[in-house]
Amino acid sequence: MNRSFPSCHALSRRQVVCFAALCLVASWGRTAAADGPPPPDDVEYNRDVRPILSKNCFPCHGTDESKRARGLRLDLHDEAVKTLKSGETAITPGDPDSSALLDRLIEEDETLRMPPKKTGPRLSPDEIAILRKWIEKGAKYAEHWALIAPKAVEPPKVADASWPRGGLDRFILARIERAGLKPSPEADRATLLRRVSLDLRGLPPTPQELKRFLDDDAPGAYERAVDRFLDDPSFGERWARMWLDLARYADSAGYGSDPLRTIWGYRDWVVNAFNTNKPYDQFTVEQIAGDLLPNSDVEQKLATAFHRNTMTNTEGGTDDEEFRIAAIKDRVDTTMQVWMGLTMGCAKCHTHKYDPITHDDYYSFFAIFNQTADNDQPDESPVLPLPSPEAHARIKEIDAQIAALRPKLDAPIPNEAEARAKWEAGLTASPDHEPARKDVPKDVLAIVDLPASKRSPEQIQALVKHYLSIAPELKPVRDEIAKLEKSKPEIPTLPVMVELPKEKRRITKVLLKGNFLDPGNVVEAAVPKALHPMPSNAPVDRLAVAKWLVDRNNPLTARVAVNRYWAQLFGAGIVETEEDFGTQGELPSHPELLDWLAVEFMDSGWNVKAMIRRMVVSATYRQSSKVTAEHLARDPKNRLLARAPRIRLEAEMVRDQALALSGLLDRKIGGPSVFPPQPDGLWQAAFNGQRTWATSPGGDKHRRALYTFWRRTIPYPSMAAFDAPSREICAIKRVRTNTPLQALVTLNDPVYIEAAQALARRIVREGGAGVDDRVRYALELCTGRPARPEQVAQVVALYNGERARYADDKAAALSLATEPLGPLPDGADPAELAGWTAVANVLLNLDAVLTRG
Repeated sequence: MNRSFPSCHALSRRQVVCFAALCLVASWGRTAAADGPPPPDDVEYNRDVRPILSKNCFPCHGTDESKRARGLRLDLHDEAVKTLKSGETAITPGDPDSSALLDRLIEEDETLRMPPKKTGPRLSPDEIAILRKWIEKGAKYAEHWALIAPKAVEPPKVADASWPRGGLDRFILARIERAGLKPSPEADRATLLRRVSLDLRGLPPTPQELKRFLDDDAPGAYERAVDRFLDDPSFGERWARMWLDLARYADSAGYGSDPLRTIWGYRDWVVNAFNTNKPYDQFTVEQIAGDLLPNSDVEQKLATAFHRNTMTNTEGGTDDEEFRIAAIKDRVDTTMQVWMGLTMGCAKCHTHKYDPITHDDYYSFFAIFNQTADNDQPDESPVLPLPSPEAHARIKEIDAQIAALRPKLDAPIPNEAEARAKWEAGLTASPDHEPARKDVPKDVLAIVDLPASKRSPEQIQALVKHYLSIAPELKPVRDEIAKLEKSKPEIPTLPVMVELPKEKRRITKVLLKGNFLDPGNVVEAAVPKALHPMPSNAPVDRLAVAKWLVDRNNPLTARVAVNRYWAQLFGAGIVETEEDFGTQGELPSHPELLDWLAVEFMDSGWNVKAMIRRMVVSATYRQSSKVTAEHLARDPKNRLLARAPRIRLEAEMVRDQALALSGLLDRKIGGPSVFPPQPDGLWQAAFNGQRTWATSPGGDKHRRALYTFWRRTIPYPSMAAFDAPSREICAIKRVRTNTPLQALVTLNDPVYIEAAQALARRIVREGGAGVDDRVRYALELCTGRPARPEQVAQVVALYNGERARYADDKAAALSLATEPLGPLPDGADPAELAGWTAVANVLLNLDAVLTRG
């Protein structure tokens, strides 16, 4: 370790490290105004040091004892500073020159340097300088920020006190001012209304809503519009989409055969939970353990379908226990990632390389979810009957008809006693009467065989009751009742969680390398030791876990939730890695704001709508999205939020907006999933007969995308093109892409062609008499803001050219204007509507329409 560098180097290794530190000081001085790396005297373990060690050192010198090299552990202070068997000390607090860690980082011999060449590149001079300064300052460790419970903090003071509309804005503005920037001006009112309408409802504002807002000059007009959108049932549909990705909701069971399943009742439960503003802690408890709540009702049991969204393998020859265990692992991984932002799944095969979760911790947590009755059965048992609203109404109607008929069965029958006596005579015990006796219950025959004088009043009543149930005189009534019973719609079922009784509880063992055929030591149900403990006086079951997740001492649940809402509204979370709040995740861009929001969320009673409202009424949210050269140069990713983000609409919004603008959108809420048009031949599952996609009739084919049937192996193709996941596993966030396939969808998919045709007819119907008026109407309808003269001129030219072209080709005009929407209105000109269809198709593909600015 004390060998000198080769002679071609003029500086010693120690001097190289010092020189790197000096270079870094200079670079920090140049970038401080742009909020760059901290000055060397301000090195913090969590912010500056842990990311370096976690990325480069912890895989071999971290929590995983089985993979730990040379007995050196660098994630704990006491371990990192102790003398190793070699006699060296990796870290000597206050003395970087005696810290072998630094020597190994700058070691020139490729066989000795750290990290090893095979695992990654050398550390940069900046990173080495940070570590050197940290050691020089005492090498102080700190618990990972995300594992420390958030505390209430006072919003900072700002220079421009007139800009903030609340505490949220003060955190944002303080950071912007520190970077030497200024926030953007507020967006114009039309843009702002469209933005918040899309964010809260997933739909653009109607012309009437826009006019109402623009005409409202009284203070608080924007806040009133926000409140109207929050109260709109579409709010639940828009925000449920986000949760259904997390819940891996789908209408099929997954794996190769991917059979269909009925679980839409859970989707409707989520929509209703958002619309009724179910508190997030209650929302959590009911989904994890609604069945274990005292006197749980149907809705609480239904909520547990959250974890029945796991896949089921129904293929012949599969091992039910293998896939039952796979489902439990998925529930463990999903629970921790959805609520706590931790990648616990990394520990299913070995101790986590980066976060303090051991292999045993994983299976101790697994043990809590290992006690449910489901076990990979094709019938999805256990299930809960769940009639659709329509089926429930029809059953109620039929029951009323049956109830009206039943009194007729009890009405007196003329000569009933004589008819019954004759019937009894035909049942007396004799060989000749044996065929007739076969169809009579034994208890009734026993009464018939008694002499009439020896029958009790109760026996006589039972005999009369049975006779009336078969009396020929009442057969028409009985047949009518049977017909009505048979006409009742089939009641679908919903898979739910059911806890095993005590005598059937399973013993849980560690699965070595995650292999269900290779069990290791027995473990007891528990949460990871490095996290806050459960109450000691409660049974360790799913209900205890649910309450543990929403305990005020839980450092992550509130943070993860508010960060997720923030990401939906601002394009990226305060913690950009929504899926990972662990040591490998990104640091918060505004840590104090994240904690402030988390505490406010809990203090509000976990009020979801109140938290979302707080965000969308802020000055931060209301900014213009126009990018200045200075903002782009200083903050290209907009992490400081000195401007509003421009975000491409998500898959469901792209479809829903097209249907809404065209006037085709069916706003019906809930019920079984629907089948809008899709290309033929996609449903070709290998091992089952469910291969036909029958397009839904009527308004069902124009329902919101949320209700589209979701098959895991073959997701609805136009939404998949816009980055919707398959939902085979939990999807914490969608990564936005930009590909030509997306334009091909919105230009050519039959759904969008039909929307363009309907929009064309709407333009003609509502846009006025002249071409200019219609173009102006169409632009303002689609973009949600006033049209500029140059825009109108371009679209007018497009329309005139297309109409002229189709005037010369009547067959093509009729095809473009009617297929697949249907016949033209009476008296309509095919060339005219073909021209407007071409215009509508272009408008629905404008960047201003497909993005929210």
